[in-house]
Amino acid sequence: MDTLNILDESGVRVVEMNRPEALNAFNSLLMDELAQAFLDAEADPRVRVLVLTGAGRAFSAGADLLEMGRPPQRESIHGFPGLLDAILDFSKPFIVAVNGVGAGIGATICGLADLVFMSEQARLRCPFSALGLTAEAASTFTFPLLMGRQRANWFLLSAEWMSAAECVEAGLALELLEAESLMPRVRQQAEKLARLPLTSLQTTKRLMLDPIREQLRTSIAAENEGLAQLGGGAANREALLAFAQKREPDFSGL
Repeated sequence: MDTLNILDESGVRVVEMNRPEALNAFNSLLMDELAQAFLDAEADPRVRVLVLTGAGRAFSAGADLLEMGRPPQRESIHGFPGLLDAILDFSKPFIVAVNGVGAGIGATICGLADLVFMSEQARLRCPFSALGLTAEAASTFTFPLLMGRQRANWFLLSAEWMSAAECVEAGLALELLEAESLMPRVRQQAEKLARLPLTSLQTTKRLMLDPIREQLRTSIAAENEGLAQLGGGAANREALLAFAQKREPDFSGL
């Protein structure tokens, strides 16, 4: 089964993550193929807008924790840094359609999108503290920018869920939609953008991003350094062991 479903229509490329049995969790292959999808869409003159969504009941459960606990099964091509670079360098409008639960990168990627639409059935979580890790994808910068520092602090530190309504009210998403209306509405709005001059869209996006682009890269580098330091540490090991054993982690002895 392909890890991505890709559909082009009216200048809009819909990229659907297709690991529904794993809640579209990011394994090495999905990460590489999604990075390549952004690179291909950037280079393809027929593509004017990219929409990212998920197959099944989830948007994305984030990193594949089962893969994290095993030796690498394949050599990574782009990896997580390459995926983030491909998103940051994507010059065309990038829309996220959150169709269901989103955790980890399934939540933080919303901070890198130009527009976010959410199903009323969706909710987001940043579980990094509960995994003994730290935040990623420049969310330590984008979330305070979008939501304000207090809400971003709670969202990133507490590892608690935010409902779709809370995400829209906080400014992390633009619209809340009934589940059956999500993709029709997203396609409608994406096609409106696709009918406009691409050079104008790209110029405006560049002018909005240029003042913060280097800060995004700086935040990503610092977060990745923090992840490298904490990954494999005592708290992270306990969190992964608890996940494998289907129990709550116990950090009290750390």
